Amino acid sequence: MTTEPQESTLRDYGVQPIVELMAKHKIERHDLVAASTEQITHKMVARACKGRRLTKNVQQKVRAALNAAANSDYSLTDLFNYK
Repeated sequence: MTTEPQESTLRDYGVQPIVELMAKHKIERHDLVAASTEQITHKMVARACKGRRLTKNVQQKVRAALNAAANSDYSLTDLFNYK
């Protein structure tokens, strides 16, 4: 008898590298929402930081907002440690 991982553990990947990058650039969650040219919410940013699995579309929106706020060119692999 094998036990499969619970669905919640498959969606939760712990604190992500985006948290360190935001701290490095002194960027708060609200700053990402304000810097975004696309529609992102505080909840999306909070989920990104906590490591909840995000769709590729939301990941790209968060990445674009961070790049705009930090005036940098980070890739998705710099922000998230899951695929």
